[in-house]
Amino acid sequence: MAEAVEPLIQIGKRAAIPKKGEAARRPPWLRVKVRQNETFDEVTSLLKGLKLNTVCEEARCPNIWECWGEHRTATFMILGEICTRACRYCSVTSAKPTGLDLEEPENVAEAVEKMKLAHAVLTSVDRDDLPDFGAGHWVETIEAIKRRSPETKIEILTPDYNGDWSQLRRVLDTHVDVFSHNMETVPRLYRRLRSKGIYERCLDLLNELDKYRVEQQIQMTTKTGIICGMGEEIPEILEVMDDLRKVNVDVLTMGQYLNPTKKHLPIARFYTPEEFEMLKEEGLKRGFKSVVSGPLVRSSYHAHEHVPQALESEGK
Repeated sequence: MAEAVEPLIQIGKRAAIPKKGEAARRPPWLRVKVRQNETFDEVTSLLKGLKLNTVCEEARCPNIWECWGEHRTATFMILGEICTRACRYCSVTSAKPTGLDLEEPENVAEAVEKMKLAHAVLTSVDRDDLPDFGAGHWVETIEAIKRRSPETKIEILTPDYNGDWSQLRRVLDTHVDVFSHNMETVPRLYRRLRSKGIYERCLDLLNELDKYRVEQQIQMTTKTGIICGMGEEIPEILEVMDDLRKVNVDVLTMGQYLNPTKKHLPIARFYTPEEFEMLKEEGLKRGFKSVVSGPLVRSSYHAHEHVPQALESEGK
């Protein structure tokens, strides 16, 4: 797995462009040890054998060694490996996608079964080229997992379905345990960073999730994530937190942005562990049931802790 490249280095709480010939270096709290072991190799072999994509690899997640090697978990990325959007911070390939892999839902379910996962996480690329934006494929994959591994808790991290809430409802009707949609950044940066993304539409989607679980009287955790270090200011993050609480989001994750390559958006700043802890405290003050905040935190980090039963137990 290629290591993310950071063209900026920290000076105090801000970042500065390195001088010519000077190597970019991570702060010490962002250095990750490679811990490849037998379990890691088993997971790698299984996923390759079933021709499955994971966001762990596509997004070059720094926690891959921990999740694959120690916890035997992976976040499956469905609907192919080519995205119809081109967000400036994302390492997933953007182009015109090919046709759907009709065997993918059963292959994902087989992997979940063979890995004996207690908690499975699914995400996907954006598929604006499809009439249903991929909703049908989502439903087939979730149903296949439930059929083969009925005891497995399911968490999904979905795109925005281009604001078509009828397609969102199709996926909601599968009654997953955790439904996540990431805000990613603050309103001011949306136009510049998020390809076709609209801040208000993301909030509307999260509001639809809350309305649905009230209507259906079901237990379902709602969740979102913010990437720190792309040019936002802390007061702007706090304003996003306030917006999220207005639509009753339960769980918030926050982690440091690491640009995948030199071609991607440069890092505006490195947040310190103390700043991430402060953001966590601010989130908890606002009423989130759980806030996972730290330099290496990603959307699905310790995801099994966010099912409704776990959050309820933690609250007690």
